Amino acid sequence: MKIMGLDYGAKTVGVALSDELFMTAQPKETIYRDRESKIRRTLSRIEELIAENDVRLIVLGLPLNMNDSEGERAAAVREFMDRLERRTGLPVVLQDERLTTVESDEIMKKLGLVPGDKKYVDQIAANIILQEYMENHADVIAKLKNR
Repeated sequence: MKIMGLDYGAKTVGVALSDELFMTAQPKETIYRDRESKIRRTLSRIEELIAENDVRLIVLGLPLNMNDSEGERAAAVREFMDRLERRTGLPVVLQDERLTTVESDEIMKKLGLVPGDKKYVDQIAANIILQEYMENHADVIAKLKNR
């Protein structure tokens, strides 16, 4: 049983997965699409990953503005969240993702990768989103462990 972390973007979705003990998150992959409106394949791939990894909860990054307000990207994430819940039947929770891209770039620099490289940046951001959620929601994690 695992938790999935997602970083939703206009043309990519970064994916990360927890370990089975819900202690650590690991980057998994980046799902690409041609246009934001082309979402069926993205949802299909997410469903495959859910089945392959026995995912029980999805943590989706919510891009808030620095003043805590929500803009266009947050509205798109909420719409994606609704589609995810309907399609997968799994609970989807939102996690503040402010500055995760900046943090991803810093991690990439330390690893000797090119900051902003779309091959990695979104899955690293998903990893950060998931790890922060697991660290800050021990009560939810404990309930998952007891299922």
